[in-house]
Amino acid sequence: MKDLLTIIAKGLVENPDAVEVTADAPNEEDVTVYHIHVAEDDMGRIIGKQGRIAKAIRTIARSAAVRNEQKVMVEID
Repeated sequence: MKDLLTIIAKGLVENPDAVEVTADAPNEEDVTVYHIHVAEDDMGRIIGKQGRIAKAIRTIARSAAVRNEQKVMVEID
């Protein structure tokens, strides 16, 4: 999952070296939270107009998690 989010984020930004994806340990509801960190200049690219790209990234992550019987949440920092 971490690799998937990294590949997606690096494909969207101008500075792919600044992309970093971290994962928290699963919480009490068994949800793993992934944090995507990008350069300040690339925040608009990763969020998109009205949050459409961010919503699409979250949808892809949830779909991939369902295949692995996991629960995930994606936050963009």
